[in-house]
Amino acid sequence: MKAVVVGGCGKIGTYLVPKLVNQGYEVTVITRGNSQPFKKNGAFSYVERVYMDRVALDKEGTFAGKVADMNPDIVVDLINFLPSSTHMMYEALKNTNIQQYLFCASIWVHGQATVVPATEDLYPRRPIEQYGVDKAASEQFLHEKYRLEGFPETVVCPGHITGPGWNCINPQGNLDPKVFETIAHGETLTLPNGGMECVHHVHADDVAQVFFKAITHREKALGETFHATAPAAMTLRGFAEAMYRYFGQEPKLAFLPYEEWCKFRQDPAFIASTTSHILHSDNYSIEKAKRLLEYRPRYTILEAVQESVESMIERNVIEI
Repeated sequence: MKAVVVGGCGKIGTYLVPKLVNQGYEVTVITRGNSQPFKKNGAFSYVERVYMDRVALDKEGTFAGKVADMNPDIVVDLINFLPSSTHMMYEALKNTNIQQYLFCASIWVHGQATVVPATEDLYPRRPIEQYGVDKAASEQFLHEKYRLEGFPETVVCPGHITGPGWNCINPQGNLDPKVFETIAHGETLTLPNGGMECVHHVHADDVAQVFFKAITHREKALGETFHATAPAAMTLRGFAEAMYRYFGQEPKLAFLPYEEWCKFRQDPAFIASTTSHILHSDNYSIEKAKRLLEYRPRYTILEAVQESVESMIERNVIEI
């Protein structure tokens, strides 16, 4: 069987492509440039690489057609961010022999969930930022096409994707690596509010596991949405305290009301990221994926983050 992975050298593809190759799939990876996976794996030597600029080709309206022309049995779409792109993929694939189209959405389709841990079947969706709005619109469109026409789709919603090779969300809810330096040096870290908002990381390998098991459990996965997260969320406070212990330090935390914390933090980009994360306060259930797909996460949040932090140290992103 032939699988086309769009964005196959990225965070998820780094771990998904070898799983497909080892399962005997003929894999084609679509990538914009000559990028390399975040983790070396000999399986990539058995993969056909096709170079395409999706943004440019989507503007021309030709990208989806080029994918369909490859005659794939499975398409895993990891870099689809606009409902218009989803519509074009559907139009291009609907009259082919496609057996499954897997769309990478996000836990942010939920926005501010009213019940936690939020389940995939929690409706209505309440996305609060454009990224989540667009992902939720694609999810809704695909599920409608499955119900009305039997279009063979599956949606996967990852948490904060974490792993070696890139920076991860820190205990302030942003990407500032100096937060980990503060912790490693045993200095005081200031959190917004009481630090009780949640984040829900997931190792990229576990996200790949959900995609892979959605393929191997196709009949149960069609027409469904699945969360791909670690087994449990963590509060910012608990996350920070655990990272102090990881570095052999006693926790030293301070707290400020949100408005005062913003003045204290100052950097607009990091403030915006923290604001997004504390507004969402992510906390999601994986019981559906465990039940239908036999998903078994390999990593807790801390295990995923610690692997990422070790990589940040090796890459001199963090100085300790």
